[in-house]
Amino acid sequence: MAGDGWRTLTPPRPLPAPEAADTVKVNGAIIHYSLYGSDNREAVLLLHGGLGAAEDFGGQVNALAESYKVVAIDNRGHGRSIDDDQAYGYHLMASDVMGVMDSLGIDKAAVVGWSDGGNIGLDLAIHNPDRLTKVFALGANYRTDGLRPSAFSDALVGAYVGHAAAQYTKISPTPDAWESFSGKVFAMWSEQPAFTDDQLESIEVPFVIAAGVYEEAIDEAHTKRMAELIPGSQLLLLGDSSHFAHWQQVEAVNAAILEFLAAE
Repeated sequence: MAGDGWRTLTPPRPLPAPEAADTVKVNGAIIHYSLYGSDNREAVLLLHGGLGAAEDFGGQVNALAESYKVVAIDNRGHGRSIDDDQAYGYHLMASDVMGVMDSLGIDKAAVVGWSDGGNIGLDLAIHNPDRLTKVFALGANYRTDGLRPSAFSDALVGAYVGHAAAQYTKISPTPDAWESFSGKVFAMWSEQPAFTDDQLESIEVPFVIAAGVYEEAIDEAHTKRMAELIPGSQLLLLGDSSHFAHWQQVEAVNAAILEFLAAE
């Protein structure tokens, strides 16, 4: 019988202390990143969810850093990063990611993205495929109608927003700016993502489209449609987990990521 761990917002494991951390000024914002496994050759970028931070991947960093150079990025305005007056958008955030890559001398990298991080991975795969090796997108959507109408009234989603608000107050350089910051995120969500079927069909980067079988934010038919549109992509539905699968099923998600990254 399946468990019911998906009913609980299991907090992410603590983010390990980085080997190095720094900021890069990109597109008017100051983007913070943490570096792990710096002696490894192949790079993996960890791109967190909306309202979150690199801490979202506390359960993944150590597993990945054994074999990969891991760069955990805080999106503009999120976590330890600082934004400017520009409206948030996935294409702008993707450009920020490339700025971090350029600063670190990373020509190509794999992306492991959760939620908004997966959407940024889509943008990079569409517009800058030459900078990517692979994308593992968990809980992503490519259009706003992929969101379940009940998403923002869902108890777990509400608990996540509360978790993110507390985390923001703790780690942000602008801890009193939650209302304005979160307002910019919600404004983006009302209009984006807005990728087209043709854009997804043009993707040539190897992809995994993953989601929890109890996904409360993204409609499963939408997830399956994404996997159908992206040529050669793999669909992965994770048991006993929801939109927060990488917190609820850490080992299963890590194993799936590592298997995908290691595959020829």
